[in-house]
Amino acid sequence: MREMSLTPELVALCEREEPEPEPDGRWTPLSDADYGELVSRFSEENGDGDLWVFAYGSLIWKPEFEITERLRGAAFGWHRSFCLELLTWRGTPEQPGLMMALERGGRCDGFLLKVARADRRKAIERLLRREVWDQESVYTTRWVRTLTEKGPIKALSFWVGPIAGDGVALRQPLERVAWILARACGYAGSCAEYLYNTVLHLEEFGIHDRKLWRLQQLVANEIKMLYPSHAVSLPHAPRQAAPIIHSEGFVERQR
Repeated sequence: MREMSLTPELVALCEREEPEPEPDGRWTPLSDADYGELVSRFSEENGDGDLWVFAYGSLIWKPEFEITERLRGAAFGWHRSFCLELLTWRGTPEQPGLMMALERGGRCDGFLLKVARADRRKAIERLLRREVWDQESVYTTRWVRTLTEKGPIKALSFWVGPIAGDGVALRQPLERVAWILARACGYAGSCAEYLYNTVLHLEEFGIHDRKLWRLQQLVANEIKMLYPSHAVSLPHAPRQAAPIIHSEGFVERQR
């Protein structure tokens, strides 16, 4: 496996204690009834066939539902992008972070995860509660068409196609993204940690995202610049570095 520039030692320099802020009044929280309606909607749209989920980030290594099959696949017309502002979770109002979503254009390689038939409704609800917390973000949960070795598969995915506006910044230069990820940290951990886990697990599963690979190099450089005295003394990272996963970097945006 390729050796990452962003190491656990560098990531540790970004960690700090941050309090959990009050909910942002700009967004409308989803109620239990809202979640129930969404579960029914997506269950009905799925029909009686198999339920597949397209995983492109943390769902790859922490799906939180029973998987009966895993297929490598690609979603065409989408690519991974750190474009969602985080004022909490892995950021603060003083130093907002960024979270990944699928932005339009290109190709995204990931995995199709087949949900156990008996677990489908519960799995949809768990995923919705993990990924989407407000009315304004529901539209980013959608079905995507993917291509696999078994042919095309329709799959449910999250944070797909956010529209530029409040809390969303599309097509940012990698250098700008790296500057933010090297500095942002919230009560759930740092953005550097989330990037590290994402790239590490993609590589372990045989997916090399060239853009994210370049991004982790840039973030490593930023951290070394921020902490020069620490960076000089850092030990060489092992090739098979163990992931550092807190309660896990959910790809969810609490704004």
